[in-house]
Amino acid sequence: MSSADQILQDAANSFGAVVTVAEQVDIAAQMIVTSLQQGGKVFFCGNGGSAGDAQHLEAEFLGRFLKERQPLPAIALTTNASALTAIANDYDYSDVFARQLAGLAKSGDVLVGISTSGNSPNVIKALKTAQEYQVKTIALTGQKDSKASELADIAIQVPSTATPRIQEMHIAVGHTLCEIAENQLIQE
Repeated sequence: MSSADQILQDAANSFGAVVTVAEQVDIAAQMIVTSLQQGGKVFFCGNGGSAGDAQHLEAEFLGRFLKERQPLPAIALTTNASALTAIANDYDYSDVFARQLAGLAKSGDVLVGISTSGNSPNVIKALKTAQEYQVKTIALTGQKDSKASELADIAIQVPSTATPRIQEMHIAVGHTLCEIAENQLIQE
């Protein structure tokens, strides 16, 4: 097998295993649907590739996923360079998501914290801040137990310890969350 064959087979095996988190994904999707039905917003945060995933998922909610519809309110806490750098400079990098959340969130909103390790200090701090503001929390992590999986209202621990496979599954899970929300909210 070529190296491409091996890598793609590993990715295919991961995707075959991602169905093991379907129950948690359904619970998380209902959390998001309930929030949106009640006028809430969905916040996303993460670092590096997970920051890109946060932005990607925000766009799926704000734009459209598969159906023509009204935008669904979503905010990626990773996109405002001025806020990120000011908060990191004036406070600490671990505060970059929590401080934004404290200024923007209200009770009933939902935060999706994305971290392949589940131990990113700024994602952990955002999850704690969310709890203070009665914001529901979803952690997207890898399979190992982590601070994020312990803190979140619902933890979606995808079945891998390899960062690339975790990130690939996170996008699949994020797309599933969006598709479920879109399907349920359009029926109304």
